Amino acid sequence: MSAKEHIKILMAKENITMKELAMLLSEKTGKNISLSNFSAKLNKGYLRFEDAEAIAEILGYEIQFVKKGQASENIS
Repeated sequence: MSAKEHIKILMAKENITMKELAMLLSEKTGKNISLSNFSAKLNKGYLRFEDAEAIAEILGYEIQFVKKGQASENIS
């Protein structure tokens, strides 16, 4: 599943629009992120990891790396 698909699922779960998410991402990062710019990044697969982390945080989630076959562990 692509980052775009994951983000769209989380947006639906949290009842937030792409426009709202782009605005919140702009506020969080201090960068001017327009709806069209944000949409293009998702559609082209050009999302940076830092942006994905910020999006997850805005939506109330965190990104974790879990070794295959093992339970989830926090990486600090």
